[in-house]
Amino acid sequence: MPAAIKPEKAPSGPSVVAHQPGLMANYRWVICALLFFATTINYIDRQILSLLKEILDHQIGWTNEQFGWVNSAFQFAYGVGLLGFGWFVDRFGTKIGYTVSIIAWSISAAAHALVGSFAGFLTARSALGLGEAGNFPSAIKAVALWFPKRERAFATSIFNAGTNAGALVAPAIIPWMAYRFGWQSCFVAAGIAGLLWLFLWVPFYDVPEKCRRVGAPELALIRSDREEEKPQEKVSWLSLLGYRQTWSFVIAKFLTDPVWWFFLIWLPDFFKKTRGLDIRKSWIHIVTIYGIVTVLSIFGGWVTGYLTKRGWTVTRARKTGMYIFALCALPILVVTKVGDWTAVLLIGLAGSAHQAWSANLYTTVSDMFPKKAVASVIGIGGMAGSAGGILFPALTGRLLDYFQGQGNITSGYAVLFGICACMYLLAFGLNHLCAPRFEPFPLRVSRR
Repeated sequence: MPAAIKPEKAPSGPSVVAHQPGLMANYRWVICALLFFATTINYIDRQILSLLKEILDHQIGWTNEQFGWVNSAFQFAYGVGLLGFGWFVDRFGTKIGYTVSIIAWSISAAAHALVGSFAGFLTARSALGLGEAGNFPSAIKAVALWFPKRERAFATSIFNAGTNAGALVAPAIIPWMAYRFGWQSCFVAAGIAGLLWLFLWVPFYDVPEKCRRVGAPELALIRSDREEEKPQEKVSWLSLLGYRQTWSFVIAKFLTDPVWWFFLIWLPDFFKKTRGLDIRKSWIHIVTIYGIVTVLSIFGGWVTGYLTKRGWTVTRARKTGMYIFALCALPILVVTKVGDWTAVLLIGLAGSAHQAWSANLYTTVSDMFPKKAVASVIGIGGMAGSAGGILFPALTGRLLDYFQGQGNITSGYAVLFGICACMYLLAFGLNHLCAPRFEPFPLRVSRR
């Protein structure tokens, strides 16, 4: 599906608003806050189903494998959507891309309240996956447009902390809402929250060159390491698959994204089935896990930027950080053999490592690719992550059904946590083989 990818920026010249004094000195962080809140809503929507599993188990009567397939359907649709939104955002811009995405996912989230069967949830989750796919291509593109390279990993870690904030807020409010107002109310509230966010996004977001709230000094900072892009150039979407740098991102996403999905989908069930803690008791454990993840993951995004400011090359800083984060996931190998709160700490550490890894992995795309290709590469890699996410929930459900039938579901979870622990070191090695350096390289372009 070759397509022209237009640079999302205003033409330079004396009429550009950015040369006038702005209203704020650091408006780019307001943009980052908008991305954070959108990502928070996105991940509240995603986690509702896992938190309602024990309620829906009784009402629908599905098996673990069927529950896994419902989540796989989400991942399949999410992967297709990522591919489409990656192109769409590069073609029509971040503002339009995010607006379309959040309208679609908010309506789909609320529509869950209208279904009550395995097939119904399969359909609703598929629609939600298509809509939510626009979040990361839009957000990463916005960071690439609004931040110089030395700030991108930190800015990405801040907005990406919305994944943790959503996972932190959801266990604290969803069980209460479900038992107080019915499980349908949780989905309706999530849909309303997404639509309300648009009332901030539409008036406050634009590209830096067009935004009247950005002063000349901040614009100069944003542009300080921007590569020159000629408007007449276009990049073939399929041609991006011909670069090793694209595959460095694709392979790492395929191997590590399913780990985070495993945490989001199966942790409530893990605490209930292996430790006898239903959601009314385990919510505090889950909230604590994501509280740990929220704090430590932001530090993980900050530290590589700090090392860069200290004189390290981008490649050395990113790779050192990513290797350390990969090592931090290893302790979950023993999570089924320790007490409840030790398990919380180990899972919190692994989740933090994943999010710090993910923030830096996303940033490697803008380190290497020009802005006109960033969202497309993010979409391709996101699709690969979703492909892993399709396979892993289905495998998880079948494996747990088998061990549950043997009367030893804890061993099933031990196998799954073992797989998760090893994925980051494998991904790091393959990522390094494909991209020994995180630095810009020339794309082959065609002329209009």
